[in-house]
Amino acid sequence: MIVIVKVILIIIAVLLFGFMIFIHEFGHFFTAKLSGIRVNEFAIGMGPTLFHFQKGETKYALRLFPIGGFCAMEGEDTDSPDNGAFNNKPIWKRIIVISMGAIMNILFGLVLMMIILGQEPAFTSTTIAQFTKNSALQSAGLKTGDTFVSIDHYRIRGDKDLNFALATANPDSVDIEINRSGKLLHFDDVKFHSQILKGKKYVTIDFYVLPIRKTAGTLIQKSAQDTVSTVRMVWYSLLGLLSGKFGLNDMAGPVGAADAVGQAVSAGLKQSFLSGLNNVLYIMMLFTVNLGVFNLIPFPALDGGKLFFLIIEAIRRKPIKAQYQVAVETVGFVLLMGFMLLVTYSDILRLVTGKGLGG
Repeated sequence: MIVIVKVILIIIAVLLFGFMIFIHEFGHFFTAKLSGIRVNEFAIGMGPTLFHFQKGETKYALRLFPIGGFCAMEGEDTDSPDNGAFNNKPIWKRIIVISMGAIMNILFGLVLMMIILGQEPAFTSTTIAQFTKNSALQSAGLKTGDTFVSIDHYRIRGDKDLNFALATANPDSVDIEINRSGKLLHFDDVKFHSQILKGKKYVTIDFYVLPIRKTAGTLIQKSAQDTVSTVRMVWYSLLGLLSGKFGLNDMAGPVGAADAVGQAVSAGLKQSFLSGLNNVLYIMMLFTVNLGVFNLIPFPALDGGKLFFLIIEAIRRKPIKAQYQVAVETVGFVLLMGFMLLVTYSDILRLVTGKGLGG
């Protein structure tokens, strides 16, 4: 029975993953249609076509490999004389069309967040309610009623920020800023108690925070706050990869994502079906927000790369030649696929040996 339930939850995860891709491409699709842009094909999946039908000017297709999708617009990659071509529309319309895929992913994350938080009896604040016995934080001079403002200069707006900042902090030296009765106080080089997991030291949280009463208003506010916090976490993590703070072993590709879903399902089912489902929803929330943010990176072959070209066009007041854009995006696509293969290999290595390429 447990195996059947686990399979059901994994199927739900696959369907949600497919919907995550669909809603991204649909964001491009519906804004393109509203802008009068001709859409030649709207496809979910990549590779050979399994099923398709034609309606008006657009071919709608389902393709074999469920690893992406596309919204092929006339004049997107080549200069077209068609009045409905992407390249012939005002630049503000083109910016909206390119941006809407990522925006839809983040909005989907917001919906999933509301579903998850809507089941909670109350929410978590960032104000200290009490300390555990022998609390390092209390010994450092913090008091009940203090509200966290920043940790290691990472701004704290909600409990998700607080958890992330502490999870990535060095337990031996943490800079903390708090609000105490309207006054900002700084506590530098605070040493936390720590624990070692997989060879790394992590902060041991030795305090509790006050609850926030659940109402319709606080649910909306908390869902929006946590979604914004997730976006910030993704950006911070990407910057951490560039700066060397995080390594390849901290990343996950499709194989690692599938393993994470499996682990989340298994962990949740130890409690109940609902816990397993909520774990799936949370993982999917992370995936869809990651997809949205990642696509906005100004890298060729991503939506952010197209936005970068559009911004240059707006500044120059004339477009960059389509053949140059295609050449740059082709190189970017090859590099991106190479990077994904590297991350996937690291995922497989981690599953087999317990360690990825990053050690």
